[in-house]
Amino acid sequence: MDMGPKYHQLLQNSINTKEQYRPDFFRLANEESKKSFNDLLESGSVFCINDELYDQLRELNKSRNPTRKLTTEDYSHLIAQHLNGQDIKEYGVWVFYPWSGRMVHMLDEAEFIELRTAANRNKITIAEREVLATKKVGVIGLSVGQSVSVTLALERGCGELRLADFDTLELNNLNRIRTGVHNLGLLKAYAVAREIAEIDPFFKTVCYTEGLTDENIDDFFMKGGKLDAVIDECDSVNVKIQCRIKAKELHVPVIMEASDRGTLDVERFDLDPQRPIIHGWLEGLTIDLNVLKNLKTTEEKLPYMLPISGLETLSNRMKASMVEIENTLTTWPQLASAVALGGAVAADTCRRIFLDQYTDSGRYFIDLEKIIPDTRVREEFVLPYAADPLTEEEMSSLANDALRNLPANVTEIGTNEITEIVGAAIQAPSAGNNQPWKWLYKQGTLFLFHDKVRSISFGDFENIASDIALGAAIENLELQSSKMNVGTSVHYFPIPGNTKLIAAIQFTATVNSSSLYNTAELGNYIFLRETNRNFGPRVRIDEDKINLLREAVASVPGAGLFILDKEDELDEIADIFGSAERLRLLHPEGHIEFYQKELRWTPEQSQASKDGIDLATIELLESEMVGLRLVKDMEVAKLLSTWRAGKGLERIPRKAVKSASVVGLVTMPDFSPMSFLTGGRAVQRMWLQAAKCDVSLQPMVAALLHFARLVHGDGVGMPALMKEEFTELYPRFVKLFPGAIGKEPVFLFRLSIANKPSVKSYRIPVDKMLTFA
Repeated sequence: MDMGPKYHQLLQNSINTKEQYRPDFFRLANEESKKSFNDLLESGSVFCINDELYDQLRELNKSRNPTRKLTTEDYSHLIAQHLNGQDIKEYGVWVFYPWSGRMVHMLDEAEFIELRTAANRNKITIAEREVLATKKVGVIGLSVGQSVSVTLALERGCGELRLADFDTLELNNLNRIRTGVHNLGLLKAYAVAREIAEIDPFFKTVCYTEGLTDENIDDFFMKGGKLDAVIDECDSVNVKIQCRIKAKELHVPVIMEASDRGTLDVERFDLDPQRPIIHGWLEGLTIDLNVLKNLKTTEEKLPYMLPISGLETLSNRMKASMVEIENTLTTWPQLASAVALGGAVAADTCRRIFLDQYTDSGRYFIDLEKIIPDTRVREEFVLPYAADPLTEEEMSSLANDALRNLPANVTEIGTNEITEIVGAAIQAPSAGNNQPWKWLYKQGTLFLFHDKVRSISFGDFENIASDIALGAAIENLELQSSKMNVGTSVHYFPIPGNTKLIAAIQFTATVNSSSLYNTAELGNYIFLRETNRNFGPRVRIDEDKINLLREAVASVPGAGLFILDKEDELDEIADIFGSAERLRLLHPEGHIEFYQKELRWTPEQSQASKDGIDLATIELLESEMVGLRLVKDMEVAKLLSTWRAGKGLERIPRKAVKSASVVGLVTMPDFSPMSFLTGGRAVQRMWLQAAKCDVSLQPMVAALLHFARLVHGDGVGMPALMKEEFTELYPRFVKLFPGAIGKEPVFLFRLSIANKPSVKSYRIPVDKMLTFA
């Protein structure tokens, strides 16, 4: 559609004025200026005229006579006296704003400033106003920076503002930047300068529309006189650091407001030029501008961003939002209220620095949610389950009951041999490395117990994960016994009504090798087997190795192994696995179990507890580590759950599957404790065989455990959202393994070719797990 010549003329007028941000002044007492004024009126460029000078003169005289109650006649007399015969049309100054076509008649500079700042007194005295008028402030970044700049101009907290921002106004900026839609597409620096000019046409602004660069940084800090303060509100890591290096060199204080929790950061390089930038929190990082300006990826920027932003002190909503960046958000959110508060706080601090009313450096929080809190009492979430400690007396009592039904003629072996056998048994894998076992040796019989204090969790539905681990421990025990030329006879329990006693193992002088699978070789890998969470390239695993894994599983009666190795299948299981892990972390019980019971954040924690998952065993990028830390707070997880968000939590599990060569599923015939115990033996045989074949294995059991709760427990304990998503995921999972229909899924895992983990999971010492009666 052709809009016609008038449209194009008006559009061109807008384009022609895009770079204008300073008004034109006309003082009609000057003939040349009067001619220019009249020519402009004739040109048609003036859209409207505002002439309220008489009222300005009334206000000026009122402010100068605070003790008098002035009448209309008084005002007339005082104004006439003030004009001293001069035509009121020629008094003061006419100011033209070319970008809007408005002409405004107003008091000239000295009287304008006097009247406009009259209400500042005595918050700011006249003498202080004159001091502030000499100060120059540089503002880098014009979101919060716009609010700071306008507030400084409103108060006349300085005499000059240098505005640096290369960006243009976009519609999604208008949730926090106070401007009109007519300014869309305008450079932010010009928009701010225009707003200030429309408030105070005499206020000096200088625009750096390239942002702060290597080429203009000296001008920004020094041209027209050295800056007296820098307000850093930019997003760029290298500019944040670069401006501080220059500020430190020139002894200029730096102020930063982060628009989250009212975070204010002050670095007084004017008083302490030796202080490290960012309070020394970047110590140990490379501070090389050539390196910094070439930082491209999130991974490269994060080591610098985290100390600057203060990850641990972010608000819960900001933490939750950061998880959503590059999922449902493109950048971190900002609200107009926070930006307005930030503008006020930064401008106030800047003024107090200039007037020698504040001399410190530091980070401060003006957190309105803390200052004006919601005082309703909120109940802290408590896990709805607990287990009683498994005592020696209880183990002994259960063992005595069992001994009445066990063969009496047994082969006694020494405590050293038992200790060695159990030491191998406890090398078995367990969910979250929780090591859910205790052992008692009594009357020539070794009893295996399930210590629920160590394993009880929402994820361990019907003790599935624990039974798999206990079965794997029995497999290790038999393999180690065989290596030591000791025979074994395993008697499975539980006694009806009691799930604590799992098995009793009696020993014989003769090894029945026909009951074991590949004993001579697999037993050598008990202490070498490990969970490998490292990510490698997706490469094909030799079919003969896969067949060896199948044989190992099939050696346990009823066990089967199903493999996914096609690209589309792996993509689909990655989606299912990622969703399951996200739902687990957003579920209150799953969150506590992972963050408080399972994860060990430091090597010291891991070494002290000898259990759980050492974070060092997970190959994480810095951004992924940050994601884990962001959701550590339960309130953050609650927000993500409420928002039906948290897709960022799927990155790590999805990445794990993306690097897998195959994904496998071990099945058993039915849903019963014995199926999971013997299934655990099949899993361990396969895992030891994988170690022998130099193939990396990582369990991915969260989805299976929750599917079991859904299918066999009708989703008991699942919040509505969790149940809804798992109900949608389950048919997709079943479709991937058509051969497993009618069988019970026991163990899901990925195989890959990856570097060995740098850290191996610890085990609680044998003497803490084994009792001799």
